[in-house]
Amino acid sequence: MFSLTVAAVVFGVVFLAELPDKTALAGLMLGTRYRASYVFAGVAAAFLVHVALAIAAGSVLTLLPHRWVQGVVGVLFLAGAAVLLFRKDDDEEEVKKPADQSFWKVSGAGFMMILVAEFGDLTQIMTANLAARYDDPLSVGTGAVLALWAVAGLGIMGGRTLMKYVPLKLITKIAAGVMLVLAGFSLYEAVSG
Repeated sequence: MFSLTVAAVVFGVVFLAELPDKTALAGLMLGTRYRASYVFAGVAAAFLVHVALAIAAGSVLTLLPHRWVQGVVGVLFLAGAAVLLFRKDDDEEEVKKPADQSFWKVSGAGFMMILVAEFGDLTQIMTANLAARYDDPLSVGTGAVLALWAVAGLGIMGGRTLMKYVPLKLITKIAAGVMLVLAGFSLYEAVSG
């Protein structure tokens, strides 16, 4: 039976844990360049997969080799920062029009970015633990998915709003810097963990 209380508790915990995470940054960057609905579709699908894995696996996810997950995440952040810093666009200040990118390409990029970057993340492990604790997969899954979608939506829409006030070139450099810092933290955890 669905419990609104359990879903609300899970929503609050996962939302607060994910808000300062890399998801908002990824959504923000994708949201500055591509149609928000396309980005959200891919990101939302990736979060569905993550929550389904967390619910299905329960607390088993905590046994994954944390070092390897952090190493892969670190390398992906380095690659993302390199792409942002070294990309050569004819007109970097202009956001690509939605017609320039197909739904499948944009949503697929959002899906893959979140799928890989969030695998083994704190909120995924937290969701698995909450599922094991409450023994209510539907309520826990609903709360977790809605929280992750809310954070992604805020990041994506924040990217669109930010573009009205800050040049894309500056946003790109700041995002690349943040990705380098996140890569450093992830690689440090992989080596020292």
